[in-house]
Amino acid sequence: MTDYGHDLAFGTFITPTNADPQVPVRLARLTEEVGLDLVTFQDHPYQPSFLDTWTLLSWVAAQTSRVTVAGNVLNLPLRPPAVLARAAASLDLLSGGRVALGLGAGGFWDAIESMGAPRLTPGESVDALSEAIDVVRGIWDTTERRALRVEGQHHRVAGAKRGPAPAHDIPVWIGAYKPRMLRLVAEKADGWLPSAPYLKDGDLARGNAIIDEAAHAAGRHPAEIRRLLNVTPPSGPTEQWVEELVRLALEDGVGTFVVAADDPATVRLLGEEVAPAVRERVAAERASAGTTPAASRRGPRAIALRRDGIDYDAVPAALAERAVEPGDRAYPGVRHNYLRSGAPGLVLRPRGTSEVVEALAYARTQDVPLGIRSGGHGISGRSTNDGGIVVDLGALDHVEVLDHATRRVRVGAGATWGKVAAELAPHGWAITSGDSGGVGVGGLATAGGVGLLGRSQGLTIDHVVAAEVVTADGRVVRASADENPELFWGLRGAGANLGVVTSFELEAGVLGDVVFSQMALDASDTAGLLERWAAAVEDAPRELTSFLILSPARRGQGPVAQLMTVWAGDDTDAAVTHLELLADSGPVLQHQAYLLPYTGVVQQTEKHHGGGGDPVVRSSLVTHVDDQVARAFEKVAWSGAAYFLQIRATGGAGNDVAPDATAYAHRHQNFLLSAMGSDHAEIDPVWDAEMGPHTEGLYLSFDTDTRPERLAEAFPGQTLTRLRALKRDWDPDNVFRANFPIPPAD
Repeated sequence: MTDYGHDLAFGTFITPTNADPQVPVRLARLTEEVGLDLVTFQDHPYQPSFLDTWTLLSWVAAQTSRVTVAGNVLNLPLRPPAVLARAAASLDLLSGGRVALGLGAGGFWDAIESMGAPRLTPGESVDALSEAIDVVRGIWDTTERRALRVEGQHHRVAGAKRGPAPAHDIPVWIGAYKPRMLRLVAEKADGWLPSAPYLKDGDLARGNAIIDEAAHAAGRHPAEIRRLLNVTPPSGPTEQWVEELVRLALEDGVGTFVVAADDPATVRLLGEEVAPAVRERVAAERASAGTTPAASRRGPRAIALRRDGIDYDAVPAALAERAVEPGDRAYPGVRHNYLRSGAPGLVLRPRGTSEVVEALAYARTQDVPLGIRSGGHGISGRSTNDGGIVVDLGALDHVEVLDHATRRVRVGAGATWGKVAAELAPHGWAITSGDSGGVGVGGLATAGGVGLLGRSQGLTIDHVVAAEVVTADGRVVRASADENPELFWGLRGAGANLGVVTSFELEAGVLGDVVFSQMALDASDTAGLLERWAAAVEDAPRELTSFLILSPARRGQGPVAQLMTVWAGDDTDAAVTHLELLADSGPVLQHQAYLLPYTGVVQQTEKHHGGGGDPVVRSSLVTHVDDQVARAFEKVAWSGAAYFLQIRATGGAGNDVAPDATAYAHRHQNFLLSAMGSDHAEIDPVWDAEMGPHTEGLYLSFDTDTRPERLAEAFPGQTLTRLRALKRDWDPDNVFRANFPIPPAD
């Protein structure tokens, strides 16, 4: 008897007939309506009486909202794996992570050969399938920067670009029967998908034994391979069907049942009676037997990579299914931040506030660092760590309009600002945010938010009107001007020290099209250009916000200043007037300007957690970029200690807010200066010597200097005193100490 502990799933196996093309589509929709999990179609591209399976899968995905779609199984000899990988990833992205990839090695060779594919022997078919899986996974692996090369006998990829990355880790299921194919399932696949009519008595047990042995040899746990089974509905009573499926689940380890169901009555019976009864019976048996869920099982290869100080067996069941360890295939995509490398021992990915509570309670019992990650960049690197736990809020990415009259929206902390912009654009609204759509909501909306609408709309935190927070002791509280007002004050500027914000309520601003300008200027007169640009920005109306990136001279190329500027409105005449004044800062090398929606500036992008570079960053806030500040910044640029330098215009509407209204107290400064280098030992002495005398505070999201004096620059005067009292009240044990840790008051 073998029970691998997989969560049970039920689906349908529908004939893709073209006699009435809408019949399989209606059956697919019915599959979802009755609560089933999976819709599959056989794939015979040489069969003229069938619809093309991939086209049908795409259509069905668009006609449904919840069920997973899959070929059962796709005819690999007629579907090039690199193209299939991109098609699957694209459909997965479009459907919100609802694709599984069922693959078959061939079989009907006369028909396959008639369509132009070469005939393969059984052994060649296995080799070709193995190569194809390498190609598919390689295309999906966007964490690897090198081009993909697979030098196979049957499938060759010579420098293909990787991507897109799917929305989720698409499982690869293989239809297999013979020992060599079963061993391939154990080594490379996520599931075994045979059909019951082709099996003899004992074949499931024999197949499981081969897979289990090969899995152990490959360093995997057998439970890492889901066991699926295509079945036909029995002719007997419903209870007989339930008994048979319960037996298959508990004795043969079948976790997914796919029922041949071209009859609506069968689909309804499966969804409304059979599946619920089987789930209930199996759950009771497992509870009695103490069966370990499959998601909690790892093979020796993965276990060897676990980190000290973490009790992996104690991960709450609700989190275990999506938890990622160093030995998991998903680990490279979640270990790093945008620019900073990480090596956490465990990444927890809660799907709601209650699971955040569980994740935090579990993490507090482990003697390792804790990082909280929202949905985006994490330039400072504090939302990952080495050997600790990361709670990744990326699944909490909803955007919901609460009140049209006040333009109030609720946004999950795991959303990105590109998604927020896209959701608000149809309403003619926008919220000032980071300059890239890949920036996460949670980090920005608790730290400050110096963005390209900053002078017109202020800081992002100035639009926060309420927040849902999981506190250090596991409570879920609401913070607003009326509820826990002191906590609400602290969350806006120092939120990472006070709790895990799971969602924000924000008031959007009215905004249609904007003018977006990209300009390159000769920066040979660096200090003069900086001073002239800053003066033009300060003199401009608040509709104009401009960022300047300074590229030092290198390899025979002179220094260049690149400007990114937004005019928050569609008055092109006014925009041109003030862009021309910016252009007077230095000789213009290149200039493009566009009238476009804000979504064209802050575009939705893939989440980038690829690491790389491990930069160190320093920042300073100043009121004016006068001659002294400009010359100091010029010296930093020419020192060689920094390879990326930026000045962001802030101020404007952000300076209308009183310094003590939020925990971000820097309300008189007009510019944020930052520099990125490779080593604090190189950049700190230069930055301290040149910028130190002019610093009027720092922006904590752009600073990686951990020396104690930085804390007073981030939170000056009474702000720090007040935050220490808040820390004492809400986090006396200093659980949240990864991001500019504030010591609790005595």
